[in-house]
Amino acid sequence: MTEFVFLYRSTPEAQDAAMATPEKTRQAMARWRAWMAELVGQGHLRNAGVPLERSGKVVRGTAKEVMDGPFAETKELVGGFSIVEAKDAAEAARIAAGCPVLEGGGSVEVRPVRKFDPR
Repeated sequence: MTEFVFLYRSTPEAQDAAMATPEKTRQAMARWRAWMAELVGQGHLRNAGVPLERSGKVVRGTAKEVMDGPFAETKELVGGFSIVEAKDAAEAARIAAGCPVLEGGGSVEVRPVRKFDPR
């Protein structure tokens, strides 16, 4: 089994629409909780991760220039991440296809985690 990072991307407008009212927020969160529970039940969820704020900083290049971020040139923002275990990239993509962010036109970037030994 291999670990994959799921990066949840959406536009600020889609995020706002999903959370426009308390009822919409409750419904959206219920869909996310149900999907995460399904991943746990199937043995795929290694780390649920956390949602991310829209703002941040980017440190870039050898000059270590600090810019407002996350990435001003993109229209989609990474709203959060999870770590999922799957047998291969095809299975990871099938798992990602159930993600609630897709209902609002968002996307899930599926990236294999590279083995790293910091020693």
